[in-house]
Amino acid sequence: MMLESKVAVIYGGGGQIGGAVANAFAREGAQVFLAGRTQGNLDRVADAIRAKGGTAQTAVVDALDEKAVNQFVDGVVKQAGHIDISFNVISVGDVQKPLNEISVDDFLQPITITMRTQFLTTRAASKHMIKQGSGVILTFGGSGPQTIQGLGGFKISLDALEGLRRQWAIELGQHGIRVLTLKTGGIPESIQGVDAKMREQITKSIEQDAMLKRAATLADVGNVAAFVASDLARTITSTEVNISCGAIVD
Repeated sequence: MMLESKVAVIYGGGGQIGGAVANAFAREGAQVFLAGRTQGNLDRVADAIRAKGGTAQTAVVDALDEKAVNQFVDGVVKQAGHIDISFNVISVGDVQKPLNEISVDDFLQPITITMRTQFLTTRAASKHMIKQGSGVILTFGGSGPQTIQGLGGFKISLDALEGLRRQWAIELGQHGIRVLTLKTGGIPESIQGVDAKMREQITKSIEQDAMLKRAATLADVGNVAAFVASDLARTITSTEVNISCGAIVD
């Protein structure tokens, strides 16, 4: 079990990606603390983990609220004794429109949310990780030169996230803390708000763009996240982990 005795916090733990990672962490032996805004979604993920013999607890937390984030992390450490992994995959409220058609507020929203929440959650965890001389910070999304039309500020928020990840990595590395980003070319299972025909078209597009002619699954994301968060990946930091099946070329 790669994460035996590890303690992990997951923001956005009630969502599809957060839930997939939480299940993988718990399967590998981690004690999982799920944070999010909707108790019902958190309970659904936690119940599934417990049904398989894993350990999961939930907390309603606004990951944009500095006081709430600090109290949550401090509470986890008080209860569990330490924190080893922090993963933030909350939604960022992106409005996807061409730049000439989007308002300033809608353009800035995903950038502002991404920067605020990732800064707050990383800082809260790192204060405790520094004391113990180890820890892993995971982010999700990734960057790179490729983009498509009509994304508004979303792709730019991912670029900004990578800049923040690099800064945290250089400042926390001396304390034994690793900082990494997982990036995919799209996960068909996570597509919401479209009908079956549109989902099929998007899935085909994702698969056709990939060198391996397939797309990452939620299970793939969980499996890779568990590996890079484990001590087996202790030499990997300050980089993106590309699980796009070759859709995104480094």
